[in-house]
Amino acid sequence: MEISMPQSPAEASRPPARTFGERVERARTRAGLTRAVVGGLVNRSAEWVKAVEKGRIGMPRLPLLLRLADVLGVDDLAELTGDERLSKTTYAKQAHPALSAVKAALTDYHFGSADEEPESTSELRARVAEAWRMWHADGDHRTRVATVLPDLLADLQYAARHYEGNDRRRVLVALAETYHIAQLYLSFQPASELITLSGDRSMTAAQAADDPYAIAGAAWYMNHVFRDAGERHEARVDLAMRASDLLRRDRGAEDLARWGLLQLAAALSYAKVGKRGDAERFWNRADRAAKQLGDAYSHPYLIFGRGMVDAYAITMESDLVSGGSAVEAAGNVDLSRAAMPSATRRAFHLAESARAYSMEREPLAVVHLLKQAYTESAETLTYNLFARSAVAELSASSNRLVRGEAEYLRQKMHLPATA
Repeated sequence: MEISMPQSPAEASRPPARTFGERVERARTRAGLTRAVVGGLVNRSAEWVKAVEKGRIGMPRLPLLLRLADVLGVDDLAELTGDERLSKTTYAKQAHPALSAVKAALTDYHFGSADEEPESTSELRARVAEAWRMWHADGDHRTRVATVLPDLLADLQYAARHYEGNDRRRVLVALAETYHIAQLYLSFQPASELITLSGDRSMTAAQAADDPYAIAGAAWYMNHVFRDAGERHEARVDLAMRASDLLRRDRGAEDLARWGLLQLAAALSYAKVGKRGDAERFWNRADRAAKQLGDAYSHPYLIFGRGMVDAYAITMESDLVSGGSAVEAAGNVDLSRAAMPSATRRAFHLAESARAYSMEREPLAVVHLLKQAYTESAETLTYNLFARSAVAELSASSNRLVRGEAEYLRQKMHLPATA
């Protein structure tokens, strides 16, 4: 027989908790935990917990919500979520139509024929460069790269077994870059195990090539993709720093850009766990690298440059739960084609700007920025988890202007109607 503990007089006299944040605060108080303790146990800051409780940021996605419930000693999620149902719109990752084909390409082994001559290294590298152009260009970037990824992976794997010496190393570098594209394709889709697989294979290929540039690129993408998976930030930062030690900043733009990119990775990792001082220190390093490269510089496919560093300040401040600073950063960033020559990145950073404004409870700005992001890259926004949850919520807004704009996006993104 289960015996429930009686409420204290103070708790019994409280009005019922109406919002998710209020229910979190009540559960935390009942458990006798400080915000700092709860934040540490869920790999977030005390300020993040406060922002949740005060309604400045919304209900987290399901994996983090489950960790939070466990820390608070809550067995039934409904005790935290109340009437805010866990909808597919909010939590489900949308599967791209070609996901099964890409999955098959990643999990198959391509032996080829012993008599078959592989393509030349220059031809293979040209195909990889074209795949990157497809990813960053206007239009349906996921759909485009999905048509070339399976054959490209197969041909590169076969060539890596066929060639020897420097030719093999060049093919392995191209293979590592192709796995990066696969990681990006898989992001925000229900295939987390394949993201891990492609990340590991990219680093394995880069190390087999013994190429510092390839290792640096693999370290960036492993940080970039796994940051949201809750991996220990210390391990991510250590990987980024060990990879950056292989580069020589005085050797030229390629070394400096990749070095700066890894400083940015460390800044984002520290921001995710609320360590502002460390986050700002590493962001400043990336900023200095971007200044050295000049305002007109942007890496051909990593896109590191002045625009990228400024844009990631929005993400950093949002993860540090500083909505005002994030909005200020969003107002200062240049997301023109000249500063950010990638439609996918422009759309992503516009969605991050919308996330910043959502923390400041400015729904009209949120829906305007999301609509702008959709115009830049429809597939980027459609698969973005923040955008999906925000559009679903705002399409039921009491503000008719906000509701109309959000409903337009809901239909365009093929999201189910809210109840």
